[in-house]
Amino acid sequence: MAHATGLILSSSSRLLTLYSPPPLQNAHQLPLPPGSLVSAIAADSSDNTQTLFPFLDSDATAPTRLLLLLLKRVVSGVQPTGSIHLGNYLGAIKNWVTLQDTYETLFFIVDLHAITLPYDVQELRKATRDTAALYLACGVDISKASVFVQSHVRAHVELMWLLSSSTPIGWLQKMTQFKEKSRKEGGENASVSLLTYPVLMAADILLYKSDFVPVGEDQKQHLELARDLAQRVNNLYGGRKWKKLGGRGGSIFKIPEPLIPQVGARVMSLTDGLSKMSKSAPSDQSRINLLDSKDLIADKIKRCKTDSFAGLEFDNAERPECNNLLSVYQIVSGKTKEEVMEECKDMSWGTFKPLLADAVIEHLSPIQVRYEEITAEAAYLDKVLSEGADRATEIAESTIHNLKQAMGFYL
Repeated sequence: MAHATGLILSSSSRLLTLYSPPPLQNAHQLPLPPGSLVSAIAADSSDNTQTLFPFLDSDATAPTRLLLLLLKRVVSGVQPTGSIHLGNYLGAIKNWVTLQDTYETLFFIVDLHAITLPYDVQELRKATRDTAALYLACGVDISKASVFVQSHVRAHVELMWLLSSSTPIGWLQKMTQFKEKSRKEGGENASVSLLTYPVLMAADILLYKSDFVPVGEDQKQHLELARDLAQRVNNLYGGRKWKKLGGRGGSIFKIPEPLIPQVGARVMSLTDGLSKMSKSAPSDQSRINLLDSKDLIADKIKRCKTDSFAGLEFDNAERPECNNLLSVYQIVSGKTKEEVMEECKDMSWGTFKPLLADAVIEHLSPIQVRYEEITAEAAYLDKVLSEGADRATEIAESTIHNLKQAMGFYL
């Protein structure tokens, strides 16, 4: 796929410079048609933004404000329950680091989702801070992305309730994860929030007028629900009906699209190549946590499940563990699939496992060092999360105002 064209604001000047970020599956191009205002800014060396954009304020942030209007927006989050593992990192957070260079990005810790199942009350606060610190340690850059805690932006819950009034209960009862998790919780003993949390997830997405949402294959159903809800609310309250109530009319919500990485979207368990690597798996042997020691990582990989086939190969349905471990090696080593296949095709497991362990350890080492630095400065992390929540709230309140106006509330 051709590289998507993006925009970035130079810190040394107020000119917009063009660049080609790394390709991403499903990433839409941000076109720059000849003669457009953006083309004019990109080509202009006089910094005469007031002439180019008389409709904008004359302050120094005008080009920035225009840029944010043109950039596509991406939102994503990870639960703070337990330690972030290699699956979370390779399937989500590592891709965020790439996305923040191409899009306007908001990344948050979804602590409200963490309470849908039984959890350790004493650990929630610490896990939330640790997760935020790991976001930053993994390369999320606060000069490019907003990082915040979900519960610090109250509009998440407010929008969830507003959306719930338009959500047929049948839609929620059909959700695969609800069926699986409620069965584990004993059916009728499952919490109401386990049924309704897909509505909260939809609120997370729609609240920020998201263009794209990075999702793994197992989350596509939840994104489809968010898209269906957006369309349903637009039909119920948008268009001329909204305009008659004093609104701008048209669609209230954007219809978000999925961003599914070509590699690493679904990292599997070390003990079962057919099951996703998960925090909720009973055995810690099934996952590599980002803060695991070097010896523990080496031991987990040494003991991980393999097979008795000769050589190593990708994409053999009879060898899920082999495909998973090669995919992990491909990502952490930075090599192409072809390079990995050529290097490893004739290897035995006894040769490959130490190679994989060394590659994982080398990749995670700088993350662990940076994590220790961040957590040693409590005030710094508090400031990052506070500023991120302020930025998110600014966007969220606009969405809430539009929907409440369209729904006929007295404002």
